[in-house]
Amino acid sequence: MPLQRIKPTPPSDDKRWKLIDVTMRRNGYAGHALIETLHSVQDAFGYLDDPAMKFVASALNLPLSKVYGVATFYHLFTLKPKGKHTCVVCTGTACYIKGAGELVDGVSEKYNVPLGETTADRKLSLLGARCVGACGLAPAVVMDGVMLGKLKVDDLLEHIEKVI
Repeated sequence: MPLQRIKPTPPSDDKRWKLIDVTMRRNGYAGHALIETLHSVQDAFGYLDDPAMKFVASALNLPLSKVYGVATFYHLFTLKPKGKHTCVVCTGTACYIKGAGELVDGVSEKYNVPLGETTADRKLSLLGARCVGACGLAPAVVMDGVMLGKLKVDDLLEHIEKVI
């Protein structure tokens, strides 16, 4: 007689955990569904926190180190809540040479937010990317999913002011 697996209890009573469970159940609670499950958690909650990763590890019968390793390896996953708006500055070679550093410094200074962090009011996250694939637009920024190119600091700050 096969052993019956005990399903772990979600970290909270939040109904969004049912969506995560659907993803895991569809894949038979198999370890190969880790990335898809983490995407489901992040889509539902906006980021991956420790209780969520512990739950996923337990539900998929994986070591927490593997879940954490995957979550920290892929840049699409975030372990902290993002701001309402995201400003992703390309820091690839072409963009860096054309002034990406000044863009980061300008936004960081104006909004008192270091690269990779979110403002205290959670309105803006300032992120960096190794390359956004728009070298011809250097320096390039992706603001809330919209590509902006050939920016000066004042142009970027003006655009941010309009959206936040």
